[in-house]
Amino acid sequence: MTERENKLEDPYYTREGDNGRTSFGEHGEMAKQDVRVAAYAECDEANASVSVAIALGGLSNEVSTTLISVQNDLFDALADLMTPVNGESKSAVRIVEGHIERLERAIEHFAQQAKDLSGMVLPGGTLSAAVLYQARGVVRRAERAVWQAVDAHPEAQNPLIGQYLNRLSSLLFVLARGANAEHGDITWVPGASVRPVDPQNPS
Repeated sequence: MTERENKLEDPYYTREGDNGRTSFGEHGEMAKQDVRVAAYAECDEANASVSVAIALGGLSNEVSTTLISVQNDLFDALADLMTPVNGESKSAVRIVEGHIERLERAIEHFAQQAKDLSGMVLPGGTLSAAVLYQARGVVRRAERAVWQAVDAHPEAQNPLIGQYLNRLSSLLFVLARGANAEHGDITWVPGASVRPVDPQNPS
């Protein structure tokens, strides 16, 4: 038996996806670039980005606990995406209104800590805020991917996943503003880099 033939029994990879197709839960086999697979992958990446925020952000226990519960929700979303709403099999879990309402309560709670949510601000500031803003960007991309899947397969995909991700992006924004509450945000100045300098006010 050659080394390559021996590796066919390696449990770490199967080579089953080497033809550009994958077995996608109850949807069956499909191309890896299918919008449903793409939505799954984007939600998976969103979950990973939240994990980075938890690990690197120096967040409070309250915020970290909230985000860990969000990670569990995102796994719920993955399970939901893999099982057609109109299929014969039932998903172990679906994203429901309760998931969304919980995020809305969290947004209202943490908005009080952010103090000021007005104005257009640049992402960044503290490390905590920076990783939260980055996670928000990934979540917004995941939301767009989910809506593409819902538009292409409205009978099979749960639109509440897209609504959940929409609320999650709002929560991450509020948490980022809260993380900068003491440091202060950098406000967007339209065209700042090309505006003529006022000699009376060079700043």
